[in-house]
Amino acid sequence: MMSGSMAWRTVVLASLFAILGFTMDLAAQEKPSDKPADKAEKPAEKDKPAEKEKPAEKEKADKDKPKSDGLSVTQHELTIAGEKLKFTATAGLLPMVADDGKTKAEMFFIAYTKDGVTDVSKRNITFCFNGGPGSSSVWLHMGMLGPKRVKLNDDATPSPPPFELVENGHSLLDVTDLVFIDPVSTGYSRPSAGEDKKQFHGYDEDIRSVAQFIHLYTTRYKRWPSPRFLMGESYGCLRAAGLSGYLQDRYNMELNGVVLISSVLDFQTLAFGETNDLPYILFLPSYTATAHYHKKLPEDLQKDMKKTLAEVEEFATGPYATALLKGAALPKAERQAIVEKLARYTGLSPAFVERSDLRIDMGRFAKELLHNERRTIGRFDSRYRGIDRDQAGDSAEYDPSGAALFGAYTATLYDFLRNDLKVEKDAPYEILTSKVHPWNYDRFENRYVTAAETLRRAMTKNPFLKVFVANGYYDLATPYLASIYSFNHLGLEESLRSNVSMGFYDGGHMMYVHEPSLAKLKADLVKFYKASVR
Repeated sequence: MMSGSMAWRTVVLASLFAILGFTMDLAAQEKPSDKPADKAEKPAEKDKPAEKEKPAEKEKADKDKPKSDGLSVTQHELTIAGEKLKFTATAGLLPMVADDGKTKAEMFFIAYTKDGVTDVSKRNITFCFNGGPGSSSVWLHMGMLGPKRVKLNDDATPSPPPFELVENGHSLLDVTDLVFIDPVSTGYSRPSAGEDKKQFHGYDEDIRSVAQFIHLYTTRYKRWPSPRFLMGESYGCLRAAGLSGYLQDRYNMELNGVVLISSVLDFQTLAFGETNDLPYILFLPSYTATAHYHKKLPEDLQKDMKKTLAEVEEFATGPYATALLKGAALPKAERQAIVEKLARYTGLSPAFVERSDLRIDMGRFAKELLHNERRTIGRFDSRYRGIDRDQAGDSAEYDPSGAALFGAYTATLYDFLRNDLKVEKDAPYEILTSKVHPWNYDRFENRYVTAAETLRRAMTKNPFLKVFVANGYYDLATPYLASIYSFNHLGLEESLRSNVSMGFYDGGHMMYVHEPSLAKLKADLVKFYKASVR
């Protein structure tokens, strides 16, 4: 579900002319003046030291300020928990310059910083991004963290256009300054003219460019004394884990915390395939939660979802995992028992489970669960329902959760950028683009993409680094049991395991579109930030 648009290039030409005038009284220099001393010295007063120093003082003051060429800086106010917070928004492009001085790309960012802060060592800063690859930071920005959020229905029914922005009383701005980063080719970020986009489009390439931005912003805006956090969503979690090690190794930049929203650290947990049984196991509790939401479970399982999920997790990682491991060696009686359990826990028919060879991938589940109602369910958020042309096939023709969200976020972002942040660009803002593909995974040849080991090493080198993982029960893109599995297999030394905490929410991949979940997530993050800074 990627969308492309025409690429754009912006070339800024600037000229500066300085005209310096001097007056000299040659006659006065050739012979003493008969005029009184105070009058004789008047010509020299034009060049008196105080006047001559003003340009230099101004130049020094300007040099000490962060560069703001082409940036839009606006002032705002937000009410959080009954208290007014004044802040500055800075939006625009930062140049990514190579060691030879050549600009390789310009990266678009939006930063919100609290006004009146005199000691930045007491003020957190968080660098935020989404995933894709190919996604801008719009989702975290306009859905969870920023000063305004898209107004959506909590019951997972689509909202009609035109869409609405409301003040975000759940913003994290009372806890931390926020910097939203659009990786190259997303948002308004672009490679420079003549630069090959491939140098930014890949696992390592992306981490290098985003790390360079973070280093440049931290240096230019004098935030080295601040407690630093990363927050990523979806593939952005893989990026955040990779950055935790790269920032440490390349720039000696240590972090206080990493927040992972709808986490993926290891593609083996998500990649359905003939030789990979792991996803079938890890998706099962999310199927159960979805079936529970749509009231497709037996009556006894509908009573208490949390209790039911605990039962299903035990089954998934126990008898079900063992059955898949046995493969064709699984005895018929055991196989029939597994079929009946899977049907009971998923709301699907035993015949469908049998035809699927006990292995139900996400696409088939989304197509089949509401088959009798001629409806499909969402991948990003399985609470949403869709309508297909027909009910045959292995997958839905579109993701109803994506259809309900993408248009709302796009329209409100354009309005917010131009009217609130005064960013006047006519080029398309790449919300979610396919222009980053193909994405380079060469370093993972013949193995699954993973950043788990990088995160483990970063946490081991920096034992103060804490990680918070937010999971949505109705997320069929990055299921919650996959997050649990990844951290249970991270290999952290026992004394460091308490540095990882998790939260679970009654929402999907973007659990924050459900306001009660957003409120709970905000409360959990307030506790996490406090625990991460000494």
